[in-house]
Amino acid sequence: MLKRELGELIRRKFSVASVGLLTVNRVGVAKDLRSAIVFLGFVGTQDQRKHAPAVLQSAASQLQMELGQTIRLKFTPQLKFVLDDSVEKGNRVLQILEELDPPKPPKA
Repeated sequence: MLKRELGELIRRKFSVASVGLLTVNRVGVAKDLRSAIVFLGFVGTQDQRKHAPAVLQSAASQLQMELGQTIRLKFTPQLKFVLDDSVEKGNRVLQILEELDPPKPPKA
């Protein structure tokens, strides 16, 4: 539920031109529900990649307040934003595997 609501808030609040295209891949919530790490998928320029987490972190308290108004939890977690590079790492591993075992030509 946090993932869906945060994704919607980010989509509405931040333009693609300023922070790139961001998606919420995963939200890790502490056991006491007081803090959460938001893992973001990112598509954009290197400059946007550098600034996106800081821009989101500066708006974290506003996002937390709006999140608390839409979702009823015992505590609304403090948010920390991190760019998730697991997809890029996975693509790199696949690329290395293809280089090690190139496709064989079809038999005629």
